[in-house]
Amino acid sequence: MGFGVKTNTEYGSRTFVYEVKGLCQTEATDKLNNPIRNSGTVYITVPYTSMNQEMRRISRMGGKIISIKTLGEHPEAQAETTNTGEQTKSMTQAKPHIDKKDVPVNTYRPKNPFMGKCLSNEELVREGGDGTVRHLKFDLSGSDLKYLEGQSIGIIPPGTDAKGKPHKLRLYSIASTRHGDDLNDQTVSLCVRRLEYNHPETGERIYGVCSSYLCALEEGADVAITGPVGKEMLLPNDEDATIIMIATGTGIAPFRAFIWRMFKEREQNPDYQFKGLAWLFFGCPYTPNILYYEELEELQRQFPDNFRVTYAISREQKNKDGGKMYIQHRIQEEAEELWKEIQKPSTHTYICGLKGMEGGIDEGMSAVTSQFDVNWDEYRKQLKKEDRWHVETY
Repeated sequence: MGFGVKTNTEYGSRTFVYEVKGLCQTEATDKLNNPIRNSGTVYITVPYTSMNQEMRRISRMGGKIISIKTLGEHPEAQAETTNTGEQTKSMTQAKPHIDKKDVPVNTYRPKNPFMGKCLSNEELVREGGDGTVRHLKFDLSGSDLKYLEGQSIGIIPPGTDAKGKPHKLRLYSIASTRHGDDLNDQTVSLCVRRLEYNHPETGERIYGVCSSYLCALEEGADVAITGPVGKEMLLPNDEDATIIMIATGTGIAPFRAFIWRMFKEREQNPDYQFKGLAWLFFGCPYTPNILYYEELEELQRQFPDNFRVTYAISREQKNKDGGKMYIQHRIQEEAEELWKEIQKPSTHTYICGLKGMEGGIDEGMSAVTSQFDVNWDEYRKQLKKEDRWHVETY
């Protein structure tokens, strides 16, 4: 943070003291318990979880932070600390996370799914790309199914498996906001890649049951939907947060929902006007495989100070060693800046995509945090404990 404070895994529950000069005498500063001293200095206690928000508030009030120390390191401040009147609160309260008790879960279960209809089924991979990925929109009219960004729904393909039993549901991350692509709260969208591979023994081409069913679904067709499920990937309510999103392939689905909510639905969300930084890392084999490419590029143009995309295109780009450019190499390239962002108490990091991608991300982050005598594995565990490190891989 630039003030000599080392961040470590113990800080989550600690209190810090900001030594601030230059605060203007305003209605806001008049409410402080202790007056601004003749020297122009005031001390403000700040819990770790509100440090970033407090910095912005101080800046808006014309102040300059001279130092940041732990409460124990600042004996003078212990004697005359300024706060808002309650020991457990700072001048600026961080906006609370979503109360997970209020998150809708399992409105519809496999034994009694909701029968929706396919409204549209569009190809996302452009000419020259690899495979097929479809954006599907389903009608939820007449249902009680409500969901939040970051959740998933289940799809039950018709027919039976090799044993003659009904197919089990498959979970897919939701690619739309709670308002749906039509902004009428009556639809839900998915981003689905058709699974296909060669059988390791016979060489036979194998196609995924549910993904093939969905990718071939015609408009107007019925589809059995369950859910929603999931509380791991929820977007915080903080409008000033930094949101780091790391995705491969269809792992972009929940992040499309995040990005649409942040930047495309301001009229629909008067109580959520995102002003922070959203940074998407996206990995794919070819440029035509960049899903939602036109929309991502347009939003970067519209919100250059708030939205950033970094691509890792493995078959077209080279890493510093001359090999293929995978997402872990982009993370390693940006690790120092990412580390600065991740230390902020209002930063949330999300990872979604193929299982195993976490290893490369950890490798890149560990290389830079070791320069600050910080054990990345321990620090990541602390982020997870603070509900600021979110992983959903498959």
